[in-house]
Amino acid sequence: MKDLSETHLGIIYALGAYLMWGFAPIYFKHLEFVPVYEILAHRVIWSALVTAVIISFTGTWPKVLKVCKSPRSMMFLGVTTLLISTNWLVFIWAVNNGHMLDASLGYFINPLINVVLGLIFLNESLSRIKWIAVALALIGVLIQVVQLGALPWISLVLPFSFAFYALLRKKVKIEALTGLFIETLLVLPAALYFIVYAAGTDTANMLTNSWSLNSWLMFAGIVTALPLIFFGQAALRLKLSTLGFFQYMAPSLLFMFAVVFYGEELSLVKTVTFLFIWSGVALFAFEKQISRRLK
Repeated sequence: MKDLSETHLGIIYALGAYLMWGFAPIYFKHLEFVPVYEILAHRVIWSALVTAVIISFTGTWPKVLKVCKSPRSMMFLGVTTLLISTNWLVFIWAVNNGHMLDASLGYFINPLINVVLGLIFLNESLSRIKWIAVALALIGVLIQVVQLGALPWISLVLPFSFAFYALLRKKVKIEALTGLFIETLLVLPAALYFIVYAAGTDTANMLTNSWSLNSWLMFAGIVTALPLIFFGQAALRLKLSTLGFFQYMAPSLLFMFAVVFYGEELSLVKTVTFLFIWSGVALFAFEKQISRRLK
């Protein structure tokens, strides 16, 4: 019963994380006049502050110190810091440069990579229906590859960086809030140096910005920290393969925003690709009902 409750809690955390990620492009699109590296620096700075405040409020600094004293944990978090920083940078660039569909495709591919990593490194297993679901999604990806000769680089960097991030965070088993704080802390000096000395833009000096712009920039801490904290909690409670398929929520919203609100062109090849992937998602989502009918 306890395991079932933990699974349900993991599902709630996963839903919260991916819904927030799904609506995040609206926030970054609003800041498209701010240089990408500058937005990334603000994500790091304000995420570190937000997580530090939460840690202080919850009195969990001893957990942070314990992790910092573990060379193995710090090694893992050093790698996850590089992975998540890369993911953040590429995602912001894609949203603000008219490549939201490529980002959406990348995050649709992400669960495929999660499934493979789960099978290889975590000894997870899949039912026959889930294998069919993965195969359908893979066919959709291969159609894109055959037609274009390759996947857009955005569609490769985003899923691989986040899938390996999820794998390492699951392996190291550090509490989500603690892990995120240390990750942002590790890259914080670089972010501060960039904003103070290297950026050289009108928006980099917060003393001359409007209160409205500064508020939007500081809100990057919430936009970044909250879904990652939720994701970390979900990763501790769910199989990596199960967790991965929740991520179809975020790219579906991203797809909708790209086509309906931001006018990105949906080619025939991309349409077919998405149809195959969505078919796989439907199979995965309704696996139990399908299994009952086949019995």
